[in-house]
Amino acid sequence: MFNLPLFVGIDYHTHVLQVCVMDQQRKILVNQSVPNDPEAVFRLVAPFGTNVFAAIEASTGVADFAEKLIAQYHWHVELAHPGYVARMKQTPDKSDWTDAKLLADLTRTGYLPRVWLAPRYLRDLRELVRHRHGLVQQRTQVKLRLRAALRNHRIVCKDSPWTVKGKKWLLDKENILNETLRYLLQEHYDTIEYLDKKITAVTERMATHVADDAVVKQLLKQPGVGIITAITLRALVGRFDRFRTGKQLAHFCAVCPRNNSSAGKTTTGGLIKAGDDLLRQVLVEAAHRLIRYDTRWKSMAERLRSNGKKTCVIVAAVANRWMRWLFRQMMVAKPLDATAT
Repeated sequence: MFNLPLFVGIDYHTHVLQVCVMDQQRKILVNQSVPNDPEAVFRLVAPFGTNVFAAIEASTGVADFAEKLIAQYHWHVELAHPGYVARMKQTPDKSDWTDAKLLADLTRTGYLPRVWLAPRYLRDLRELVRHRHGLVQQRTQVKLRLRAALRNHRIVCKDSPWTVKGKKWLLDKENILNETLRYLLQEHYDTIEYLDKKITAVTERMATHVADDAVVKQLLKQPGVGIITAITLRALVGRFDRFRTGKQLAHFCAVCPRNNSSAGKTTTGGLIKAGDDLLRQVLVEAAHRLIRYDTRWKSMAERLRSNGKKTCVIVAAVANRWMRWLFRQMMVAKPLDATAT
């Protein structure tokens, strides 16, 4: 009886956890709060058995916590999609007690909406990718403020303000008489230079992190894929073989249109809302490059344009088809994934 399966739902919080232990007959053996510590959870569950199937809603810090439970106590731990779990609740009332109970029950019935638990190597890469993206966004905001300052003073620079010649012209006292404006322009340029150095440094660290990654090397062989696109795909997609089809991968990347089916009729709407915004942004940028420089995708874009499609629709369609094509290429090559277990 000690080896009978136990189903554990863990409602995760920074300082405390709500842990519900349920048996096969849906009987709640215990449902109480414990400190946020894997050992505390183990001590609560251990008296009831060792064959544990646990579920935790995916959130910040959960991946590390789940890995410790797997490594130290050999539990079967899965991450749950918080959005889908919320839709499955049968009551408008919300409490930690009911949340933990629901996770345990979904695990027991096999209806848990799972989220892939990425290994530490990819989680570290994701943090680097998002850190770089944040720096790029900061630089963009500074550039926008610089342009806004020029417009506010009705100043038109003949050359781009991002060229050496344009920068020199804007900082010249003979051209810009307002001292306050010159000070602000210099501040903006100094900030941009600082962010450029930070972006270069994190990009080099990302490249070092994936220096021996076979998946990244295979991605770089594909037309239209540069180092940033390859690393972002590796970090946010992870393993291509965890998807069954290219269509499933395209849905994950949020470059597929939404389908509305009813009474035998099917229509399509805009792009699906779910998905990672950064991943979709990188794929849209890749689609723009493919349309400009790759004959195959350029012809597809021209065909859609001749049918009256808008540019945004064309770019999304190319990104969608390219991801399906990329999935087949990666499955044929099957590069050795160091994160495979």
